[in-house]
Amino acid sequence: MSIEGWFIFATFWVLFVTTPGPNAVNCIQTAIDIGFRKSLICVLGILTQACLFLGLSAVGVSALILTSPLLFEILRWSGVVFLIWLGIRNWMQAGRPRKNSMVSHKTLYVKAFLIAAINPKSLAGYIAAFSQFVETDVPIGTQMWVIVPTALILTTLSYTGYCALGAHLGRRALDHISNFWIQRILAACFVAYGILLGLAAR
Repeated sequence: MSIEGWFIFATFWVLFVTTPGPNAVNCIQTAIDIGFRKSLICVLGILTQACLFLGLSAVGVSALILTSPLLFEILRWSGVVFLIWLGIRNWMQAGRPRKNSMVSHKTLYVKAFLIAAINPKSLAGYIAAFSQFVETDVPIGTQMWVIVPTALILTTLSYTGYCALGAHLGRRALDHISNFWIQRILAACFVAYGILLGLAAR
């Protein structure tokens, strides 16, 4: 991959991972509840999904899913149900004493991975990265040594930043009323993302 190609890919990926979405909302909400350091397990879950999708895109599986109406719809509606369920649950729990400090790292990791993985629209971003930026005259294996570290580093920086933002909001929202409304807003975001995913055309 040329320097120019890498720069264009890196710019695309920055926009891809910094645009607020369900992953960002989950990082912020988890950091509000349990603090910055513990919330970083969410970033690990997202990175696992990123590695999986990058690998699937490299071998063409993601393209197969996007071209299979049944698989795509199963993934899409699973994502819709999961996001709306998270939003409703978090809305109802807003203002209640949080028990997330007792939640295991495994539970937080799996939740972050599922939120990242159930949105089939994110597959389009990975497909775009390969269809637009991979050079056909250079072996894919060689280019993966550039694409994967770049994507993972930028993804880590982005969602670590969202965790830091959540931890900052958690420190600021010391009173019960502020904390209640922040939790309600984030819960509404999950529901909104689920509805938008359901309404989105292929």
